Amino acid sequence: MAGAGGLRAPAGRTTSHPRGSDRANSMNEPLNPDSLGIDTLGVRAGTLRSEFMEHSEAMYLTSSFCFKSAAEAAERFANSEEGFTYSRFTNPTVSMFQSRLAALEGAQACMATASGMSAILSVVLSSMQAGDHLVSSRSIFGSTMTLFSNIFAKFGVETTFVDATDLNAWRAAVKPTTKLFFVETPSNPLTEVADIAAVADIAHNAGALLVVDNCFCSPALQQPIKFGADIVVHSATKHIDGQGRVLGGAVLGTHDFIMGKVFPLVRTAGPTLSAFNAWVLLKGMETLSLRMERHSASALALAEFLESHPAVARVYHPALKSHPQYEVAKRQQSGGGAIVSFELKGDTPAQQRANAWRVIDRTKVCSITGNLGDTRTTITHPYTTTHGRVSPEAKAAAGIGEGLIRLAVGLESVEDLKADLLRGLQG
Repeated sequence: MAGAGGLRAPAGRTTSHPRGSDRANSMNEPLNPDSLGIDTLGVRAGTLRSEFMEHSEAMYLTSSFCFKSAAEAAERFANSEEGFTYSRFTNPTVSMFQSRLAALEGAQACMATASGMSAILSVVLSSMQAGDHLVSSRSIFGSTMTLFSNIFAKFGVETTFVDATDLNAWRAAVKPTTKLFFVETPSNPLTEVADIAAVADIAHNAGALLVVDNCFCSPALQQPIKFGADIVVHSATKHIDGQGRVLGGAVLGTHDFIMGKVFPLVRTAGPTLSAFNAWVLLKGMETLSLRMERHSASALALAEFLESHPAVARVYHPALKSHPQYEVAKRQQSGGGAIVSFELKGDTPAQQRANAWRVIDRTKVCSITGNLGDTRTTITHPYTTTHGRVSPEAKAAAGIGEGLIRLAVGLESVEDLKADLLRGLQG
C-alpha cells in the first residue's frame, strides 16, 4: 500500500527498506548494498522517491497522514497494514534516515530519536525494569553517567561501573539480574578503547545484551555489530550531522529488538526525531566518510605535536602508538577519530586548572563549546563542563582531572590549530 506522496511505506515502519532494498537510482529500483562501499551507502542508501522523482531526498514536514477510508485508517493504527500514520513514529524523511544509518552500521533496523541521550534512554526503558542490573564502562559521557547512576536508580535499575579495558572487571560485575552491558568506545573524554568482541562474549555468556555507543567513531570508522555488539546507539548530533546544526539520535540492532521493544516505547513516549532534523542528518551522512578520514588525520597530527610539547603531561588518541589500547583500536577501527585529549602539567589541581583554562581562553580559532563532531574544532574543559555534574570521586575514578582538555578536531588547517594552541601552551 502506497504511503504519502506515492511512497512505499517502510517495512516495519522504521527502516524504509531492508538493507538489500535501498532505492536510489533513477528508476527507483533496489540497490544491493552488500556490493557497495560505505561512501556510496552514505550518499544513496535508504532513498525513497515520490511520483515526482526528486533527486534529493524530500522533507515531509507534516504531523499526520491522510487515509483513503476509515478502514484503511484502522488498519494503519493497528499496525496490520504498512504505511505512514503520524510523525511521532512514522515519517518518510525519518524513515530514509533510519534506513541509511542502518545500512552504514550493518544493522537490520534503526529507530531514530530526538537526541543521543534519548536513544540511550529508549534502550534502557524498553529492555529493563525495576530490579534489573546494568554494567557500564566507567569512562563515559557525563550525562550518560548521571542517567545511569541518578535517574535510573530512582526506578530500581542498578548500575555497576567498571574499567572498560579490564575484562575481569566486566566478568566480576555480572549478577543474576544483569540484563545489559553498556560501553562507549572510544570513551569520552580519554579515548579508552574497549575490546568489543571480548566484552560481547562476556555479556552473552551472562545472558545480557551489549550496547555500544559509537558516537566518537561513527560507522565510517567502526561498526560494532561486526564485533558482536547487539545494539548500537548514536548521538547523530555529532559526526553524523558534522556541522553542529541539529540534534538527533538513533538505536540500531536486530529487527526483533527495534520493532519489538524500542518502537513501541518511542511510539508511546515520543522522544521523536523531527523530519527537518532527519533531512539535515541525511545530508550529513553524504560526506561522513570523507570527513572522518580528514578528522582522523588532523587529530593524529595534533596529538603527535602535543605529545612533544614540554607543557603537556600526557596525550590521549587511539592512533598514537603510546595509547594503551593502540593494538585494539587498530583491530576494530579504521581511523583514530577526531578526539584528542591532553593533560597539562601542574603541581596542584588548582594550578592544573589554571593552565588548562589559560590554553582554552587564549585560543582564537577553536570554539569554546562542549559539542563535538563539527567541521569547526571545539575545545573544552571536561572537569567543569561535560562532566561537571559528575561527583569528584567518580571523575577521579574515570581519570578526569583538572588539567585535562578535550579537543574535537575539525577541518581547519592543522598548522593554524597548532599555532592556536601554542598561544596558551607557551605560558
